[in-house]
Amino acid sequence: MKRTLWLLVAGLFAVLAIPVMLGGRDLLHLLPGFPPGIFALMLGMVLICWLLNGAKLRVLLAGRAGEMGLMRATGTVMATEFAICATPGGSGGPLTLIALLTRRGVRPAQTTAIFAVDQIIDLLFFLCSMVAMMIYVITRSIDARLGWMLVMPMTLLCLALLGVVLMSRYHRSALMVSGRILSRMKVSPRLQQTMVRRILIFKKAFTETLRLPPSALALAFGLGIVHWIVRYSILFVTLYGLGQHLDWAWTFLVQMLSMAAGQLTLLPGGAGGAELSSSALLAPMVGQSTAAAAILIWRAVTYYFYLIAGAPIFMLMAGRPLLKKVFEGRKAEKPSDL
Repeated sequence: MKRTLWLLVAGLFAVLAIPVMLGGRDLLHLLPGFPPGIFALMLGMVLICWLLNGAKLRVLLAGRAGEMGLMRATGTVMATEFAICATPGGSGGPLTLIALLTRRGVRPAQTTAIFAVDQIIDLLFFLCSMVAMMIYVITRSIDARLGWMLVMPMTLLCLALLGVVLMSRYHRSALMVSGRILSRMKVSPRLQQTMVRRILIFKKAFTETLRLPPSALALAFGLGIVHWIVRYSILFVTLYGLGQHLDWAWTFLVQMLSMAAGQLTLLPGGAGGAELSSSALLAPMVGQSTAAAAILIWRAVTYYFYLIAGAPIFMLMAGRPLLKKVFEGRKAEKPSDL
C-alpha cells in the first residue's frame, strides 16, 4: 500500500512538474488568462463522459444488477475511474467494479466479463481511429514519422483482438496446452483445477454478455464512440481557450499517442509519459510555453478532476476497507464468490 501511495504522489508531482519545467515563466502569463467559461465547459465534458459510461454500463448489465438507475451507474463509473487513476496501470479499477457490482448481486465472473467486453469496445474504437488517423497523416502529408508511430499501437491492438478471437474459439486447446505447461512447472493438480474452473466460468459469463441483443451491443458501442470523441475533444477546447486553433484530428492524434505512451510508465494515470509525449507533439505547432500550459490544464481536467470528484464518490459507495484492498492490490472478493 505504501508503494502505491508513493507512486500516486510521484504521479501527481509529475503531472504538475513536467509542464511547469517545460513552460517556464511564460506559464504565469498564460494560465491566468485562460477563460473560466472554457474551463467550466471542459469540466462539463468530463461529466458527460461519466454519464455516457454510466449508460453503457447499464446496457451491458442488462438488468443483472437490478433496478440500477443512471445516477447509480454513473457513480459506479466515477468510483471505478478514480481507482484506475489512483493505482499503477489502473489495476484498482476492475477490483472496484467487481466489489461494487457484487453488492448488487452480480457475480464477479459476470462483472469481469462485462469489463472485458467494455475493453473490447474500446479496442475496436481505437483500432478504427488509428486507421482513420493513418489516412489523415498520409492525405495531409504530415510528418511520416507520425505514421510509423501509429504502426506499433495498431499492430498491438490487432494482436490483442486476434488473441481474444482465438482464445474464444480454441479455449479447450489452450487450456490443455496451459495444463501441460503448469504440470511441468510443478503446479498442483488442485490449483490447476481451480484455475480451469474460474476460466470456464468467466468464458460462460463472457459468452452470455456477447449474446445480448445486437441492438444493445450496438448501443453500447455507440455510447463508447461518443464518450471517446467527447473525451478526446478536451485538448482541442484547451488550445482554443489559449487562442490556438489546431485541427481537431491533430489534437485527437496527440491525445491518443500520448495516452498510449503514458501506459508505458509505472505511475498512476500514465503520469510522466503522457506529458512528455504530448509536449513533443504539440510544441512544434504552438510553441513550448503554450504547449506546456495546454498540457497542464488538460491534465488538471482529465486527471486531477477525476481524482478530486471521484474520491468522495468512491468513499461513499465503497468505503475505506475497499480503498485499502485496492491500494494493496488484493482481490476484492473471495475466490469462492465466483
